[in-house]
Amino acid sequence: MNHETQLWHITVTVGGEPQDPSKTHAALLRLLAERPFIHSVRYGEGRAEVRYWEESQEMVDAASLALRLWNEHKTSADLPDWRIVGLEVVDRETHQLREVQVPTDIGHVVPRRF
Repeated sequence: MNHETQLWHITVTVGGEPQDPSKTHAALLRLLAERPFIHSVRYGEGRAEVRYWEESQEMVDAASLALRLWNEHKTSADLPDWRIVGLEVVDRETHQLREVQVPTDIGHVVPRRF
């Protein structure tokens, strides 16, 4: 059994009732200050996507931590009262393959090596 720590790329998507975008922006900046390992956040009036790297031995451990991220910072960062609507956890190799093999044309299909 492999007990080495691995890097997992996490995407947590949250959504709910539309919020004032300026308040959501300010809340997400506070989240970034509290959790500086977050590398990107996209958001709109009723949805946000938080992306970051997590270290753990197993994917299930990384996923468990990711599922707690939003709620653990809801009060301290004054985040919108949204719930998790999506979670993706992929290993470093899978993430890197995706980043390299992004199609340049919409509708273009590119085979991937997995």
